[in-house]
Amino acid sequence: MLTTRFVNGAPNWVDLGTPDLDGALSFYGGLFGWRFRSAGPDAGGYGFFQLDGRTVAGGMRTGPDHQGPPAWTVYFRSEDAQATAEAAERAHGAVLFPPLDVMGQGHMAVLADRARVPFGVWQPGRIEGVDVANEPGALCWVELYTADIAAAAAFYHRVLGLETSGVPFPGGTYTCVNPAGAGEDAMFGGMVPLADDPVEAQTGPCWLPYFEVEDPDAVADEARRLGGTVRVPPTTLPGVGRTARLADPYGARFAVIRSEAAQG
Repeated sequence: MLTTRFVNGAPNWVDLGTPDLDGALSFYGGLFGWRFRSAGPDAGGYGFFQLDGRTVAGGMRTGPDHQGPPAWTVYFRSEDAQATAEAAERAHGAVLFPPLDVMGQGHMAVLADRARVPFGVWQPGRIEGVDVANEPGALCWVELYTADIAAAAAFYHRVLGLETSGVPFPGGTYTCVNPAGAGEDAMFGGMVPLADDPVEAQTGPCWLPYFEVEDPDAVADEARRLGGTVRVPPTTLPGVGRTARLADPYGARFAVIRSEAAQG
């Protein structure tokens, strides 16, 4: 389960790159009740999406020279961002943004795996990570959509120490992910073959963040009303919960879920 008791290799941050930060705030504020707080005049426009004063994500406006389309980036905890970046290169990944100090709050880097899927690493300083997880309006799960599960599992094990396990699922087996040595109780995400998912195959491999919600159907309707897209309509997965995959008005992909555990 994704928690704020972060260990190395677990997701500890997520942020949005968007061409219209005000528009994104209007969308996510209407969807999740988020508010935005600037990180300060020296932060280049970066700031924090917050829920009841607690940070759930980061966000910033991206210019035309930004690499890639509008997107959510998932960050994983690292005790040494520089060493993790070097490990990614040795594992035939790439360093998209080299490690840098973020005003004493921590060190960050944006990397890419062998399939060139972007992901971030966050080495905590004064900020350990998001303030809340697994609650309505907050990050609760992440999924990697990739063409080669075995290659992805080997890459993330080598770079972040992540471990995988197979869980029986209707129609096959789902590959779950947990931090090194933490066991299956610490599972925070999964890996899905692109060949099994024509929706994500259309837009390419990615790390997809899931946000917990109380009513996925209402959230999907509201996302559409606010100018977003319902990419996969609300669907109930036995033993998992009710989920929907969406995109904001600028194309950034994400998902929402009412987890069965959260219902209880």
